[in-house]
Amino acid sequence: MTAARLGALAHEDPSLHALAERLLALAEAGLPGMYLPGEETFVFTRVGTVAPDGTRRVESRGTSTRYGAITVLGARFLPEDRQRALFGGRTAGEFAGLLVERLPAVTNLGDAALITWAAAETGHPKLVDALARMTALDVLERPQYTVEAAWVLSALAAARTATDVEDRLPAARDRLLSAKKGDSPLFPHATGSGLVPEYRSHVACFADQTYPLQALARLHASSPDPEALAAADACAARICSLQGDGGQWWWHYDARTGGVVEGYPVYSVHQHGMAPTALFDLADAGGTDFGAAIRRGLRWMTQVPEISGPDGTPREPLILEDYGVTWRKVYRGDPAKAVRAARGLTTRLVPQARLAPLDRLFRPVAVDRECRPYEFGWLLHAWLGGVQR
Repeated sequence: MTAARLGALAHEDPSLHALAERLLALAEAGLPGMYLPGEETFVFTRVGTVAPDGTRRVESRGTSTRYGAITVLGARFLPEDRQRALFGGRTAGEFAGLLVERLPAVTNLGDAALITWAAAETGHPKLVDALARMTALDVLERPQYTVEAAWVLSALAAARTATDVEDRLPAARDRLLSAKKGDSPLFPHATGSGLVPEYRSHVACFADQTYPLQALARLHASSPDPEALAAADACAARICSLQGDGGQWWWHYDARTGGVVEGYPVYSVHQHGMAPTALFDLADAGGTDFGAAIRRGLRWMTQVPEISGPDGTPREPLILEDYGVTWRKVYRGDPAKAVRAARGLTTRLVPQARLAPLDRLFRPVAVDRECRPYEFGWLLHAWLGGVQR
């Protein structure tokens, strides 16, 4: 694999380059086991289980349309023969076509936006039909979840070289930019009131930051938009400034103040896929290069201070070639996500409150033995992709 991003990593840190190559090989080896040929779709998740006799195995559960679309977005950068190994004999473009054909039955805006984005990136001839279905599901007068609004903008930015989307694109852009609260560089969980209970409307997650900054960067790359690029840059600068000492990308933020509400769980996909793909796309579009933060985040995958012993070796690896997975996250294991709830409620009234005793009571030493296809999709996109300006 000789993508430009990988080549730069080889120059900057050969050991991390070897880790990225290892993860990419794992993605290609693991994704075929996440594809269901009979149903021509991807599983929702693969879960590590222990049988009564002590035997360990990984089993598939559920199905997911959006995870298939995200896999297309990453796998399209592979040579065609290697794409076919992931999609039951189809190329990424051919599988995107299958998703487009199923769009009339899709009722979720996020799913429709990701399929449309995949159709645009693979040059599907029915892109206009995909755009029409996405538009029908996206009522601009209603609030939307920020992640889904960002996917809509990314889809429109990708489509604008193939068809006319200029009547829809400005409203999608302005919806994201106007969702921010005051002077905070971070994005909220929803673009307006009504979708999130008021007591936690200030809490936004990591995905609420990476997908909008990626969308705004890609918008600028498709046609100069300095305001969009500045907003993406500011968001990226804030989450990078808050990154943990061990390279952790934290989970929950206060969208009003731009601070951290609760750091855990720390997700593997954020470390190896989502943060890199958003920050790389930002740099490609002409924004700030946050390569050092990307490298710190990637290094967490093998060092994992939360579950490591005195010698720095994790007591349980997160990368498992034998099972074709990376374990999903490190978390506190607190009942009913008590720490998250307590900090969400408290910071509503006292933004800087930390409730430090909770850190001692519920330490982040639990591992979620689960892996989903989109994690490998964004991994491929991050390290093999690139944005053309």
